[in-house]
Amino acid sequence: MKPARDNIGRAVDQPDPRHRLFLLFGPDNAQARALGDRLVAALGASRLIMNGSSIKGDPASLASEAGALSLFGGKRVVWVEPAGDDTLAGVVALFDAPPPESPVVAIAGDLKASSGLRKLAETSSMAIAIGCYLPSDEEAGRMVTDVGRRHGLEIGADVAARVAAACENDRALVDQELIKLALYLDASPNAPRSLDQDALDAVGADTNDRNVTQLADTALAGDLDRLVEGLAQLSAGGTEAIPVIRALQRRLLILAPARARVERGQRPGDVMAAIGKSMFWKDKKLIERLLAKWDAKRLAALSQRVGALERDLMFTPLPERVALGEELIAIARAARRG
Repeated sequence: MKPARDNIGRAVDQPDPRHRLFLLFGPDNAQARALGDRLVAALGASRLIMNGSSIKGDPASLASEAGALSLFGGKRVVWVEPAGDDTLAGVVALFDAPPPESPVVAIAGDLKASSGLRKLAETSSMAIAIGCYLPSDEEAGRMVTDVGRRHGLEIGADVAARVAAACENDRALVDQELIKLALYLDASPNAPRSLDQDALDAVGADTNDRNVTQLADTALAGDLDRLVEGLAQLSAGGTEAIPVIRALQRRLLILAPARARVERGQRPGDVMAAIGKSMFWKDKKLIERLLAKWDAKRLAALSQRVGALERDLMFTPLPERVALGEELIAIARAARRG
């Protein structure tokens, strides 16, 4: 079933035990994971991570894991990522099995309306299906205020708008930024502090060097020399990895549908005229060049690779700086071949 927009928070903060599956889909993976994290926190649970490909090979494994008792006691959530129609048979088996011990959270990416998994979750009383899309500026401001409250920060509308803009409305970046600001202000849910412009001026994201996120554009353009120079300037801890990945994903969200229109026969100039209305003027020439360099098939493969890297950085101890550098150099070389 699909919860009403106003009930999405309640669906994960006060989960109904009748719901066996929480399908979180859409292009905003950061929002999907944040909602999944809220469910795990609400249940006070640990998580068992499964890969969608393993469920494809053994559909019964999902119901088996969801029905098993935790070895160490306590509640557990079965976390499936990436999920997709390959996991449909596993979800059907989950619904056909006796009531499970653990709910399943499935992070599914941008599922089409025709997806069998999405259709099943949206129509079944045993599932919750939540679409996760990048927020508008107004919605992003409210999101910043809500996330800040969880970190003990009281945030006014003007400050929230500035934080959202600095993080380009990306929930994962907002969360990282507000954790940093909460530490700076010594804020916590039990000891809230007001976040003001002075704190943002001191340590806010928009005071940092914007060249970090420009690494994504450099890689997509195939400029190896500039890319190597930029990678050398990354911090030793590699904390810029997720922001760069987010920048790549935002570019791909623009390029993929635009390139598809070109390959359906529309003139590149007409496509640029249509999408350029909502685009920052400095980005238009770059996007026009990238549209000529990357075709739809290669953009789709690149999107999968970037998503896989993001999951690796979140779920494995892979060194962020090394993994990011290797992937960006591979992207730049592919761009040059294109």
